[in-house]
Amino acid sequence: MPARRRKQSNAMLYTLITFVGLFIVATTIAVIYYVEAEDKRTRLDETQNKIDDLASTSEISALGSMVGTRASRTTTWLGTMVGHLDATTSMIVGGVPETTSAEAKVNNANIKVANALKSAREHITIADPNTTGLVKIISDLIAELNKTIEANEALQKDLNNQIAQFEITKKAYADKEQILEEEKNKLQALVSKMGADYADLQARLEQSTTEQVDNLRQQLNQANADLKTVEGTLLKTRAELKMTQDIMKRAQQEVRDIMPAPDHEVLAHRADGKIILIDDQAQVVHLNIGTDQHVYRGLTFTVYDRSGSVPKDGRGKAEIEVFDVANTYCAARITKSDAKKPVLLGDVAANLIWNSDKTNVFVIAGDFDLDNDGNIDQNATGRIQSLIEKWGGKVVDSISIDTDFLLLGDQPQVPQQQPTFEQLELDPGAMQRYEARLQQLNHYNQLQNKAQALWIPIFRYERFLYFIGYKGQISKAGAF
Repeated sequence: MPARRRKQSNAMLYTLITFVGLFIVATTIAVIYYVEAEDKRTRLDETQNKIDDLASTSEISALGSMVGTRASRTTTWLGTMVGHLDATTSMIVGGVPETTSAEAKVNNANIKVANALKSAREHITIADPNTTGLVKIISDLIAELNKTIEANEALQKDLNNQIAQFEITKKAYADKEQILEEEKNKLQALVSKMGADYADLQARLEQSTTEQVDNLRQQLNQANADLKTVEGTLLKTRAELKMTQDIMKRAQQEVRDIMPAPDHEVLAHRADGKIILIDDQAQVVHLNIGTDQHVYRGLTFTVYDRSGSVPKDGRGKAEIEVFDVANTYCAARITKSDAKKPVLLGDVAANLIWNSDKTNVFVIAGDFDLDNDGNIDQNATGRIQSLIEKWGGKVVDSISIDTDFLLLGDQPQVPQQQPTFEQLELDPGAMQRYEARLQQLNHYNQLQNKAQALWIPIFRYERFLYFIGYKGQISKAGAF
C-alpha cells in the first residue's frame, strides 16, 4: 500500500478510536448524571411529601399570618408555634409545661380544666365549656365572688353593729344590775340590823316594867312595820334584778341567733363516698372509694339523696353492703331500699364509724336491746365495741376532748330502795348488784353531762344504726 494511503488510513482509525472513546465517555457521564438526577428527584419527592404532611401550600404561604413573628432567625416556624402552644398551656394550667407532645399537653390542660369546672358548677351555671370559654367562666366566677364578698361585708357590718349595740346594752344592764345588787346588800344589812334590834327589844321587853313594856311594845310594832317595808323593798329589788337577768338572757339569745354556735355534729353529717354506677336489675351499686381509701368487704353504708345533706336522724333512702373492692372503687349490694326513693347516680353514702382519714373514738354506756326483741342483751357493750373496732373505730371508757362520739343505750334501771335485810338473807348478792347498777347509772349520767359540756355528739342506739347503714342487719344472725 502506498505510504500516503497508509497514513490516511491511520488517521481515520485514530479519529474513529477517538470518536468511540468520546462517545463512551459521554455515555458514561450521561448515565451518571441521569442516576444522580433520579436520586435527587426521589429525595425531592420525599421532601415534598414531608412538607405536605407538615402544611399545605396555602398554609405554607400564610405561615407568617398564621404563626406570627418568629422568635429569632434560628427558630423555625414550627418551633415558634410550639412556643406559643407552651405559653397558652402554661397560662391555662400554670407552671412550666412538660416536655411531651402537643397532644399530651392539650389533653392534660383539658383534664385540669374539666376538673376545675366541676367545682365551678356548684357556684355558677356553666354551659358547654367548649363553647363558653375560660375567660367568660372566670369572669362569671369573679362576679359571683364579688357578690359573695359584698354580701359577707354587709353581713359582717350588720353583725358588728348588732355586737356593738349588744355591748352597749350589756354594759348598761350590768351597771344597773350592780346598782341593784348594792341596794339589795344595803337592804339586806338593814334587815339584819332591824332583826337584831327586834330581838334586843324583845329581850328587853321581857325584863321591863309595865311602862317600859308599853313603850317597848310600841317600838316593837314600829320595828315590825319598818321590817315589812324593808322586806317589800327587798322583794321589789329582787324582782327588778330577775327582770334584768331575763333581759340579759334574751339579749344573749339574740346574739346567738345572729352568730350561732358551730354544729358539733358536722363530722357525723359528712359523706364518705358517691354512687358512680347502678345496676338496677342486679341491685348493685358502685362507689368512688376503694382499697386506696381503706374500704373492705362487709362494710355497710347508708345512701342519702345527692341534692341534700345527711339528715339529723340519719335515715337514708337505702342501705348497702360492700362485697367487692378495687383500688379506686368498690361494688355493694343494696340490702334495704325504699321503692318510692330509688338510688340515683350522684347519691352519697356515709358510715359514722368508718373514716378514710382518721380513727374515730367512741364511748359506749347504757343498756342495749340489740335485736329489738324487748330484752336487754348481756355484754351488748362488748359486742358493739367489736363491730366498731372491726370497721376501724376505737372504743374508750371515759369522755375527753379526743372523743368523737358518745353512744348511749337506755338509762340503767336502779331499784328505788336498797335490798332489805330479809331480801339479803334470801339473796346475799342483791346488795352487790344494787351497788353495781347504781354505779352504772352514775357513770351513765356523768358521761352524758360531760359530753354535753364538751360539745361531743350523742347518739342513741337506733339513730346510731341509721348512721352506719346497719338498721336492716340487726335481725340477721351474727349481726353483732
